[in-house]
Amino acid sequence: MTTATPVKTEYEAIIGLETHCQLSTNTKIFSSSSTAFGADPNTNIDPVCMGLPGVLPVLNAKVLEYAVKAGLALNCQIAKYSKFDRKQYFYPDLPKNYQISQYDLPIAEHGWLEIEMVDEAGNPTRKRIGITRLHMEEDAGKLVHAGSDRLAGSSYSLVDYNRAGVPLVEIVSEPDLRTGQEAAEYAQELRRIMRYLGVSDGNMQEGSLRCDVNISVRPVGQEKFGTKVEIKNMNSFSAIQKAIDYEIERQIAAIEAGERIIQETRLWEEGSQRTSSMRVKEGSSDYRYFPEPDLAPIEVSDAQLETWKSELPELPAQKRHRYENELGLSAYDTRVLTEDSSVAGYFESAINAGANPKAAANWITQDIAAYLNKQKLTISEIKLKPESLADVITRIENGKISNAQAKEKLVDLLNGLEPEKAFVGQELISDPAVLGEIIDEIIAANPQQVEQYRGGKTNLKGFFVGQVLKKTNKRAEPKLTNELVEKKLNGN
Repeated sequence: MTTATPVKTEYEAIIGLETHCQLSTNTKIFSSSSTAFGADPNTNIDPVCMGLPGVLPVLNAKVLEYAVKAGLALNCQIAKYSKFDRKQYFYPDLPKNYQISQYDLPIAEHGWLEIEMVDEAGNPTRKRIGITRLHMEEDAGKLVHAGSDRLAGSSYSLVDYNRAGVPLVEIVSEPDLRTGQEAAEYAQELRRIMRYLGVSDGNMQEGSLRCDVNISVRPVGQEKFGTKVEIKNMNSFSAIQKAIDYEIERQIAAIEAGERIIQETRLWEEGSQRTSSMRVKEGSSDYRYFPEPDLAPIEVSDAQLETWKSELPELPAQKRHRYENELGLSAYDTRVLTEDSSVAGYFESAINAGANPKAAANWITQDIAAYLNKQKLTISEIKLKPESLADVITRIENGKISNAQAKEKLVDLLNGLEPEKAFVGQELISDPAVLGEIIDEIIAANPQQVEQYRGGKTNLKGFFVGQVLKKTNKRAEPKLTNELVEKKLNGN
């Protein structure tokens, strides 16, 4: 009697992200102190953000505008009426011992964004990720632990309150993500949207964009979620993906070993590439929320909402769809071009000036991008105007210069040399009669190579083309030169 081999359980991950975006306002959410990054510790502070007795917060109107625009860009329903709440918790970097946030009536709810992943073959896969809510709140200060990156193991700690009161929006996704790659792409798309709007710089290294991951695993086919674990301390998109991939494997291994997953907060350790336990996770009841008594409720009128909606730019996903459907670009090209709004703007200015869209995309995503990476520049810092790039592309398409000639002059062009000066005296020779005479001379001067070609060594055609280019200082029109060389070598 044979025993059936047990079927191995397949698991799936259920992932949601809580993302904090610092808003790019000049002053803090409830006071007039500067939000500038990098100031000396405890210099951008005031009685309000320090929680001194007798002071009252006043909402920065620009924070509300940015929050509503972010909510609109994420396809959320904007609340006509919302309010602020006090979230109670005690930590050295929170001067008031409570945070002003939003709880049951956030400014925006029930939205979505589209993520797009492109495989090695260039095929895009798109998926909508739900947005549960977006709400406004103030940031806390920053603790610096001497001798360690966390409280445990440090010899002493210092606190910098410059960040206290910096405006945030917290964006909570639905648990629609299933892999580390999807989560990293979601975070990147969120940053693209915020940057396109101009409401946040999304700089993870400076803490302008911070993501916490909630993750659980369950057997495929099971409806009930597993026990949720939160992961913190991820300061790059690759770290988000690696932390999730590690945590999925850890939880599956624990379940298979009969261990119980507990609801906790874990830290991602970049050095060891693993997560470690930080604390047992709090629930919302631990924060003892109640309405903020010092701030009036917020009402957004229909007229104001329409005004802010009309000011929204074309967003990354919209541009990707348009570039593919109207301009015929590949999914890869559209992703590179729309990664940054300044790159997309440069591209669109070039095609508006007459450049072929595919040719412009190739120049921007390949040669120009390589130069920018090498020189550590942005596209806004180069001196090659989009109109000049269009001029170069048009010259190539009209047969006046070759692609090779343009690439040879690229650095000069990027440094401000105008195309009409760059290509003086370099117009391609495209007269068949002139090229024919040159080819005849070269064939006559190389009888041995001609005999070898006609004997079957057809790769020698490249030798003759090279001689023509050399004799003409690379000014021979390439396509016509190839055609004429082949024709004459074959005795036609």
